[in-house]
Amino acid sequence: MKTNYELRLSELDILAEDISRDFTEGVVILQGDLAAGKTTLVKKVSKKLGYEEEVTSPTFSLQQCYGYRLFHYDIYNHGLEHFISLGMLEELEKPGLHFIEWGNDELVDILTSAGMETMTIKIEKISNDAREYKICTY
Repeated sequence: MKTNYELRLSELDILAEDISRDFTEGVVILQGDLAAGKTTLVKKVSKKLGYEEEVTSPTFSLQQCYGYRLFHYDIYNHGLEHFISLGMLEELEKPGLHFIEWGNDELVDILTSAGMETMTIKIEKISNDAREYKICTY
């Protein structure tokens, strides 16, 4: 199923609400250029799920955990091979919602072949306050 949204930042709460309500288990792969709003989306979903911790990009730490069921990863600096070599695929088996920034189609193939519930969100910055979100679930 593919869905396209073109949203202003103020409408991002609607998308976050949809995700937090309809996709509470599995992996969300976030793709988009620098400053496209990947971490902003994770912040909004976290807030909708009732987490109070500050959500920050895990660029240098690779993984951030919020509570027991919200996980946030960033594979920009080290790539997919490093992510896999550290055993992070096993982390994705934990119950909850896992957001991975900078995931690629190879990661999607690995996850779907393992039977993991997976969603990709491609974010394209249209203007300073508008983004287009292309969503695909597997």
